[in-house]
Amino acid sequence: MVEDIQHAAAGLLLAGFPSAVVTDELRSLLKRGGGGVIVFERNIETVSQAADLINEIQALRADEVPLLVAVDQEGGRVSRLRAPVTEFPDLEVLGRTDDEELAERMGTVVAHELRRIGFNLNLAPVMDVNSNPDNPVIGPRSLSSDPYRVARLGCAIIRGMQQCGLLACAKHFPGHGDTSVDSHLQLPVLAHDMERLRSVELVPFEAAVRADVAAIMTAHVCQDALEPGVPATLSVKTVEGLLRRQMGYRGVVISDDLEMKAVLDHFGIEESVRRGLTAGIDLFLVCHDAERQELAFETLVRAAESSSTLRNRLMESATRVARLRERAGTYEPVDSAAVIHFLGTPEHRAVAEAIVRKGKKV
Repeated sequence: MVEDIQHAAAGLLLAGFPSAVVTDELRSLLKRGGGGVIVFERNIETVSQAADLINEIQALRADEVPLLVAVDQEGGRVSRLRAPVTEFPDLEVLGRTDDEELAERMGTVVAHELRRIGFNLNLAPVMDVNSNPDNPVIGPRSLSSDPYRVARLGCAIIRGMQQCGLLACAKHFPGHGDTSVDSHLQLPVLAHDMERLRSVELVPFEAAVRADVAAIMTAHVCQDALEPGVPATLSVKTVEGLLRRQMGYRGVVISDDLEMKAVLDHFGIEESVRRGLTAGIDLFLVCHDAERQELAFETLVRAAESSSTLRNRLMESATRVARLRERAGTYEPVDSAAVIHFLGTPEHRAVAEAIVRKGKKV
């Protein structure tokens, strides 16, 4: 049972690493059963090198099911891969087109290209409603200030990606669009009542649930109507109560990065992990520090060993993550020398150009 707990606990971690090579710490975590990795610009030198890196990472998995290899490829300023990958504009440009067909085609292009490199999980699309023009972290990353447009176009992106084998992740639940501070730096607090949340913030996420989105990422934002003083990532009433029970979501819930100051400065890694597990988080994102990843792993193990309730919770999450990995499909090693020929093709670039042309400001 101890070994099972440790394997399950490692499987709940999605880890970042500092360079373009696999570190000893990451290798150790993956061999213990780590759920997967998140890749940033710091890990990418060329697309061929990225493909080789992913091949190496997948070879380290502790079982036959592919690891999750995630990236933030939203379009615009939050795009970890650039040319020769097809570059799309910020989602606000797509939002101005109000064209579901273009949105789905964008999702299809992103899926074809990321899968060619070896990625199987895109931490996109942003489903936040751009309701605050002074928002320092969402802004042009959002499709629109109209929640129904965000829902329609966001679900079209999800459909395009997932029909082509790339897992999608709707973020940041239950809404980061109306904050005036950046949760990377501070803990945002919103005082909206439930009527407002249901009419604005929750509309796109309810649509994403209906669209069978593979994963949903939580926001490090306190919504007073749900659980005052507690960020959504750590809130039982938000994750288990609202998302699971009321909205009926059965997929994987991913935390935003636990190293963001909104939670790290107020709760630390250990309390964040324990409270997140209790709340219903399935996959914990720790993007930078190997020591914090190890601390998160140890906290999950201790929590499961100290409480039958938390052990059951951990095993529930481990089962969901395993299903997500299975949903990603099989992994065949990528031919890194050939991958460049499938990126930025004229057909793919034409989709991005059509979005820019139709979404131009008047």
